[in-house]
Amino acid sequence: MAETVQALIPSADGPVPGIWYPMEHAPGALLLVGGAGGGTHGPSGVYPDLAERMQWLDVAALLLDYRNPNKLSDCVADVRAGIAWLGEQDIARAALVGWSFGGAVVITAGAASPAVVGVATIASQTYGTDAVSRLAPRSALFIHGTRDTVLPDLCSRTLYAQAGEPKELVIYPGDGHGIELHRAELIEKLYEWAKGLLLPERDSPGETAP
Repeated sequence: MAETVQALIPSADGPVPGIWYPMEHAPGALLLVGGAGGGTHGPSGVYPDLAERMQWLDVAALLLDYRNPNKLSDCVADVRAGIAWLGEQDIARAALVGWSFGGAVVITAGAASPAVVGVATIASQTYGTDAVSRLAPRSALFIHGTRDTVLPDLCSRTLYAQAGEPKELVIYPGDGHGIELHRAELIEKLYEWAKGLLLPERDSPGETAP
């Protein structure tokens, strides 16, 4: 069982609840948020499984809930408070993951933070995502199912078209809003994406780190 800690992240508007998967001397952390209803489980409950798997790499994770679900500006403020809190834990690199409404949250918060190295969305909405064109040079990953009856996969295709490089679009045929049919593949994709962003790079002989 992974070590977890119930966390209250301080913010200007009050504490933000979350679940913290700590790792000592972590090179980076994932920060994950849910949809319009909030919660910390993510689509098909993948967030806890993904966070536990990231601990195998010594990468920390923060599953953040919202103080006021479905209020975009408040939720963005919550994520920005979470990013600042990670910095207080001596974690300078963060990758954000947001599902559905949470896609707009992490795009907006991620584009405004130099500590964020990547943003991934799952079945994202397009409302409130104007900042997607400002994510670059952060890594952008967009994931959607073709039978999403809540938000069509056109949403992620549109975001992908608007984003700068580096970016990737993953479409799961026949899957719904929670990526129920490709749950294992979703975890694997997010794991590999985060692994590439958050593990320290090895410098080649003669090279100096930027």
